[in-house]
Amino acid sequence: MELLFPLLLVALLVPMFLGVRRQKREAEKVASMQDNLKIGDQVITTSGLYGTVVELDDTTVDLEIAEDVVTTWLRQAIREVRAEDAVNTESTGADATSSDDSDATATVEESTEQTETRLTKD
Repeated sequence: MELLFPLLLVALLVPMFLGVRRQKREAEKVASMQDNLKIGDQVITTSGLYGTVVELDDTTVDLEIAEDVVTTWLRQAIREVRAEDAVNTESTGADATSSDDSDATATVEESTEQTETRLTKD
C-alpha cells in the first residue's frame, strides 16, 4: 500500500513530461523553419493561405498570393514551407485534369427557367 502512491505519481508524471518534451521539439522545429525562410519559398500560412515569399524582414514576410498581389504577414503566421515536388506535381496534375475535362465534356449553360425550376424544386 505504501508503494501505490509513488507508483501512481510516476505513472501520471512520465507521460506529461514526455508530452512537454514533444511540444518543445515541435516548437523549435517550427521556429527554425520560420527563421530559415528565403525569397522564392512556397509557403502556407496558419490561416491556410498559399503564397510565395517575395520579401523578408526581421519580423514580417511579404507573400505574393496572386499575380501582382502582395500581402504582409508576421513570420509566426507561416505554418509550413511547401516541398518543391508537391508544388510541381499539383500544378502538373491540375493542368492535365483541366485539359482532359475540357476535351471530354462541353460546358452547357442552363436557361433562366431551368435555373428557377432547379432552385424551387423542393
